[in-house]
Amino acid sequence: MSEIKTQTQEEPDTALPEINKTSQIVIKDLWKVFGRDSKRVLGKKYKDLSKDEIQEKTGCIVGLRDINLEIKKGEFYILMGLSGSGKSTLIRNLIRLVNSSSGSIEINGKNLTKMKQEELIEFRRQTYGMVFQHYGLLPHQTVLDNAAYGLKVRGIVKETRYEKASKVLETVGLKGWENYYPGSLSGGMQQRVGLARALVNDPEILLMDEPFSGLDPLIKRQMQDELIELQDKLQKTIIFVTHDLHEALKLGDRIAILRNGEVVQVGTPEEIVTQPADGYIQEFIRDASPAKVITARSIMEPAKILLYAWEGPKTALTLLRANKRRGAFIVDKSHKLLGVAQEDKLEKLLIKPGKVEIIPKSALRQVTSVSPDTILEDIFSIIIKNPYPVPVVDENNKLLGVVTSDQIFESISPMEGEDNV
Repeated sequence: MSEIKTQTQEEPDTALPEINKTSQIVIKDLWKVFGRDSKRVLGKKYKDLSKDEIQEKTGCIVGLRDINLEIKKGEFYILMGLSGSGKSTLIRNLIRLVNSSSGSIEINGKNLTKMKQEELIEFRRQTYGMVFQHYGLLPHQTVLDNAAYGLKVRGIVKETRYEKASKVLETVGLKGWENYYPGSLSGGMQQRVGLARALVNDPEILLMDEPFSGLDPLIKRQMQDELIELQDKLQKTIIFVTHDLHEALKLGDRIAILRNGEVVQVGTPEEIVTQPADGYIQEFIRDASPAKVITARSIMEPAKILLYAWEGPKTALTLLRANKRRGAFIVDKSHKLLGVAQEDKLEKLLIKPGKVEIIPKSALRQVTSVSPDTILEDIFSIIIKNPYPVPVVDENNKLLGVVTSDQIFESISPMEGEDNV
């Protein structure tokens, strides 16, 4: 999540350790064809035909066509597309609820497509947690029992499964609801129970197939926000299916867009919006706001004038006047942002009794800074209130660049259409 902070004093480095982003899931040349004698579709005679042509000539339906994807450990990966694009078929292939026609799916180096049934069942239990649109809660069992259901199936004793389920329910915000029944809960709360049930086994991979599509818009946004916060804590590999572009842009680290069973484009939200692969993607993202995905990192530039704390007020004032500026960012020897040195305050330092060798921090104006991952939408309010460009800093408060109002409007205006000024 993006970070905005006011520059006051040097802050300790509290960043989480970087996740090992090795590929956890590798999908190669994956096909799924539905219909009688579907293997013939993979032969030379039909393989290169369109989906409609294959259906017309063979009666078979191509669900997935030559899918090649890699999903990294700890990644929030979105599968999206319109109805019939193949996104739900793909997620069902990942757990072999549907068996592929050809190709391979490797998870943690193990080929899922080669597993025998007993091995597959155990692998699913150890690896996956699943959350679907329809919660599938047991209406005559309590919230606690529903959350603990997966542990019960595995034969975990009651005391242990209740203890684990209670902790997960607290994690998803349902502490105090353990003894209620699903019928007493709102749709959003029921979905939290479904999420708790998926998390109680501590799965490596969480599969979510349009989990929020049945919720009211307000509850849906709330659940999205809670999932973002939860993922920040748990760092699971999440594969999330949706047809909602705004949901995909909000949640995903990367997005794979499918059409007619094929992957059309894979990229970060920012890449999808700013570099659509073809006309289909352009139409798909037509109503997407670039301000919700373009980040400070993409548009920041070096500060046009930069002052250094050790130069002294006289040198700083000379540089400001030479560049016709009334203020500029000032950094220390480690390039850490200290604030803004202003012309009027520098002049006051020069008339003080005694010689002032360096510019004291008390003479600097404190400013609001942002992280490189801050989206433009979150920078708007800062730009409006701030007479200076917005500084972009890393986790150690090192100045990386600045964002100006001109840069923001230039980055957005091309997406608004050629007729706009």
